[in-house]
Amino acid sequence: MKPTQDPLKILLADDDMDDRFFFDKALKEIPITTQLTTVQDGEKLLKYLSENSENLPDVLFLDLSMPRKTGFECLSEIKANNKLKDLKVIMFSTAFTRGIDFEKNMINTLRTMGAQDYIRKPAEFAELKQVIHQALVQMMGEPPDEKEKRV
Repeated sequence: MKPTQDPLKILLADDDMDDRFFFDKALKEIPITTQLTTVQDGEKLLKYLSENSENLPDVLFLDLSMPRKTGFECLSEIKANNKLKDLKVIMFSTAFTRGIDFEKNMINTLRTMGAQDYIRKPAEFAELKQVIHQALVQMMGEPPDEKEKRV
């Protein structure tokens, strides 16, 4: 059965080539039709969004630790821009070694800044697929079983 809606447009901003590869691979294996675009750093992200402000992605997965502009800087600039402020942003980063309280405070700060969610990059591919799928379903506001029936 073919999906009845257009692919979900996803933009991934991540400087790690392996992370971009596995994110793409995970998207291809989940039961949601998607179209992925990637950028390698914060400056390229903001340039892409500026050039495509009339055709924004449905969701941006934004790595926190990138060269040139960090995910924090990008999120702040996106939410301050009237053309971009409604873009759904899911922060996507490796775990911090400073402890769970530091991470909780950081997540609260990111949500206050306008991020919809925060995902810690899992080490296992199966878990990566699961967290991406769960985030997309939650972002789309549908129970997982309802969305999967349409694919």
